Amino acid sequence: MRRRDFNSLVGIAAVSWPLAAFAQQKAMPVIGFLSGWSSGDSVEYLEYFRRGLAESGYREGQNVEIEFRYAEGRFDRLPELAADLVKRQVDVIAIPNTTASAFAAKSATQTIPIVFSLGSDPVEVGLVASLNHPGGNLTGLTALQTAVTAKRVEMVRELLPETPRIAFLTNPANAALAAADTREARQTARRIGLDLLVLNATNPGEIEAAFATLVREKAGALLTNSESYFMIQRNQLSSLAFRYAVPTMYAYRENAVAGGLMSYGSNFLNATRRLGLYTGRILNGEKPADLPVQQATDIELVINLRTAKTLGVNMPQSLLQRADEVIQ
Repeated sequence: MRRRDFNSLVGIAAVSWPLAAFAQQKAMPVIGFLSGWSSGDSVEYLEYFRRGLAESGYREGQNVEIEFRYAEGRFDRLPELAADLVKRQVDVIAIPNTTASAFAAKSATQTIPIVFSLGSDPVEVGLVASLNHPGGNLTGLTALQTAVTAKRVEMVRELLPETPRIAFLTNPANAALAAADTREARQTARRIGLDLLVLNATNPGEIEAAFATLVREKAGALLTNSESYFMIQRNQLSSLAFRYAVPTMYAYRENAVAGGLMSYGSNFLNATRRLGLYTGRILNGEKPADLPVQQATDIELVINLRTAKTLGVNMPQSLLQRADEVIQ
């Protein structure tokens, strides 16, 4: 081979190899991870999401990329963040634990697959047509937290049988979930002869005002709806509950760990692992419309006995015996 020809081949290879590598890099699928939480709140959940992906054959940085978008508790930013992921042309959008994120993604695209893990009923709030046949470009998992709202109300009554009134805190920024949870709580309270004081909060200032109201209105306890914003604000809620000596019950284990009296709800970590599994199935070519919405069945009761002692609350043995975790 002549020297000139050899140099030409080397030059072509030098140009074509980076182009080929770039093309290969661009071919790696991209997941858009859209969360209403902060990155700090999502660390353990992200670990479980990656586990599920790995079980589906995908490992971040090896054969899949993940684009993260966090609203930091400001749900009004979610439409903008969802639109940014659509502009990025991600292959699938994964929604961990926030109904508002799912609505933002659904409004942003009708073509990119969306996989969610939610506490709300996706049929009732209008995300999918049915659980077995979701249709469209959305599917995922539901913990049906609204369905256990009734049980939370009953547990508060079991804890405080002499209390005639309790407060129920919702976030109207997530209107569909707030309405569904409030309806369930009202029906249950009415059935067991309990007065329900419904309060709203969309920011820390309104949360503090809600506590002042429930104390003024002589509510004996506070129950939050299954809105994940109240998990994000768990430290503020615990601080106010101690300040006003208010027994509290939540949907998320993190609230009980942070000092809340009790929590009753799904194991969202395991649900997020299954979210990773479903996301992997979408990347492997399955269509959201063909994948039924799965229902979580692992509901956990967590009791914080340290908080009970601080508040002077006598925890009934009937609740302690049913607890999946007792914090002492």
